[in-house]
Amino acid sequence: MPGDDLIRLRIALTAFFALDGFIFAGWVVRIPAIKAQTGASASALGLALLGVSAGAVITMTLTGRLCRRFGSHPVTVACGVLLSLSVALPPLTHSAPALGAVLLVFGAAYGGINVAFNSAAVDLVAALRRPIMPSFHGAFSLGGMVGAGLGGLVAGSLSPTRHLFGLTVTGLLVTAIAGRALLRLDPPAPTPAPAPAPADRIPREGLAPHRLDSRTRTLVIVFGLIALCTAYGEGALADWGALHLEQDLDAHPGVAAAGYSCFALAMTIGRLSGTTLLERLGRTRTVVAGGGTAAVGMLLGALAPSVWAALLGFAITGLGLANIFPVAVERAGALAGPSGVATASTLGYGGMLLGPPAIGFMADWFSLPAALTSVAVLAAVAAVIGFGTRRATAN
Repeated sequence: MPGDDLIRLRIALTAFFALDGFIFAGWVVRIPAIKAQTGASASALGLALLGVSAGAVITMTLTGRLCRRFGSHPVTVACGVLLSLSVALPPLTHSAPALGAVLLVFGAAYGGINVAFNSAAVDLVAALRRPIMPSFHGAFSLGGMVGAGLGGLVAGSLSPTRHLFGLTVTGLLVTAIAGRALLRLDPPAPTPAPAPAPADRIPREGLAPHRLDSRTRTLVIVFGLIALCTAYGEGALADWGALHLEQDLDAHPGVAAAGYSCFALAMTIGRLSGTTLLERLGRTRTVVAGGGTAAVGMLLGALAPSVWAALLGFAITGLGLANIFPVAVERAGALAGPSGVATASTLGYGGMLLGPPAIGFMADWFSLPAALTSVAVLAAVAAVIGFGTRRATAN
């Protein structure tokens, strides 16, 4: 594939990653308004929100097969259309069961597009022979920050119906423009390696076809577990970080709300600089160093006696976790194609779902600061697993 086409493909995929984060964050900031509209209790809303999770997990397990049959590019575009349309549905519901039903559709589109564009990105990484996966996930994080910020600004002036319909229009426009470019471009063929080099620094996609033997399946699950360990922390901080700052450290509500923003901003910066980091350190060192950094940062964030030290800990945690998930998904895709991406993404998403309730139970048993140290433990586990796979992925 010519160099210009590779650049166009990278731009198109970056647009879809950013759009995914933008739409999802736009929906999340309107959840309180949707709760009031439907009259749902906290427990009923929680059950309805499980529709997103259920739809995503179910679809993630199927999208790998769709990508193998139809190609990751058409599946990405189709899921982009469905995601854009389905985000307008929640404001049209007036009961928790109806909300749960439409969120199943929204979650299915969200899960499907995540597997599809990650699979397409893995192919591009192979062709470029550069570890650019973190830049795509950085676009997702950046899109999420913009979507959340914009949603906060318009929440007082626009109804959820108008706001989310605006997201639909924006999503369809981006999908039409980026999708047109994506559908015109075939997945790039891997570039042969010019000379032997450490496998830790060169994407395996270009070296051998996908072999779905028992060893490969085991390695894919291992990388999925790495993704789970890191996504656990992201879910935990999103739901419990502000409460920890306000409840345990007596932070002002406005300062407490900035806790996750510090984490998300640091993660975005870490991902946007991730390609340079991976080129210098290689994948194994990046995972090990990232996991260790996140563990130290989260211990500081959970156990620090002051608000500002805790905020610093949250930021350090974001920097540490930033590139572990993209590396895990890339390696799984390199080994097993779309099926590998689907497996790693499903396990990772499961970690994000597991984090909040697990923290809640541990907070009841012990305390919230003690419960948040589990994020540090799992980050350290990810580092240990990453170090343990260095030999297995070198062959």
